[in-house]
Amino acid sequence: MGAGVSKRRVAADEAGLRLDRWFKRHFPDLPHGRLARLLRTGQIRVGGARAKAGTRLAAGDEVRVPPLDPPSAAPPDKTPPPPVAEADAAALRAAVLYRDRDVIALDKPPGLAVQGGSKTRRHLDAMLDALRFDAAERPRLVHRLDKDTSGVLLLARTAAAAATLTAAFRRRETRKIYWALVAGIPRPDAGRIDLALEKRRGGGGERMVAAAETGQRAITDFATLDAAGTKIAWLALRPLTGRTHQLRAHCAALGTPILGDGKYGGRDAFPDAGLARKLHLHAREIAIARPGGRGLLRVRAPLPPHMRESWAFLGFDPDRDEDPFPED
Repeated sequence: MGAGVSKRRVAADEAGLRLDRWFKRHFPDLPHGRLARLLRTGQIRVGGARAKAGTRLAAGDEVRVPPLDPPSAAPPDKTPPPPVAEADAAALRAAVLYRDRDVIALDKPPGLAVQGGSKTRRHLDAMLDALRFDAAERPRLVHRLDKDTSGVLLLARTAAAAATLTAAFRRRETRKIYWALVAGIPRPDAGRIDLALEKRRGGGGERMVAAAETGQRAITDFATLDAAGTKIAWLALRPLTGRTHQLRAHCAALGTPILGDGKYGGRDAFPDAGLARKLHLHAREIAIARPGGRGLLRVRAPLPPHMRESWAFLGFDPDRDEDPFPED
């Protein structure tokens, strides 16, 4: 081992953390740019292998930590998160769709970030103590939704459940269905989008773009459930991979951007239809094996208020229950 290099074991309560979030927890003064360089040059490794910022950690993983500047090697910040405001706590508890000894399924509202960042102080991760209920441990995030996307979000109630659920997401052993309103009607009206995506930085910040040669493979099944003339369609979307902004980028690539998604659709995402100018993307359903081999967990979330209003305005049925992607 080189001089100054150390190796740290991932604790049980850190299972499921992204590698960059793990470093933020243990080395809060390490600049993001330097972390990116250390990852890019292979100086940071997990289990002896190169890793990326988004690598999900498992309990017991060994993280290779190269020499860091003294300010960056500060011990982990053990300061507990601030108390959750009672109004926020009550709203989160009311949003619980399902709860057992291992899992909480939450109906995440649009506008609430799942994790914090340099410009995000209010986020779900800081409020998880409000969802402890009778458990000895604080709930853990095992996957994410975009800030403006609503719907089913799973939390693990124990370290063991976090490890199981995180592995299921990593191995794509989950079935997720999203609902979206899009501008225009896709042709054909159902099919599969197999379009590699790559994150690039531009004038409007980072965004995912099509990159057949250098991008990561991204696959989405889609089906049109209803339409309002030729202006707006209601799509069911089933992501088979989990790339950042995958559904938003894929819908835009179809020529039918999601309503309210100016980042990927520009002006086309805001047709003059009398609808809310918010993102119309909702995690409608998730199905996943229960931890401990206790069968299948399947949870659905109702539409958020602005999408319910849009469904009513367009005459769509929000209680539609058919499976647009029947299993083979």
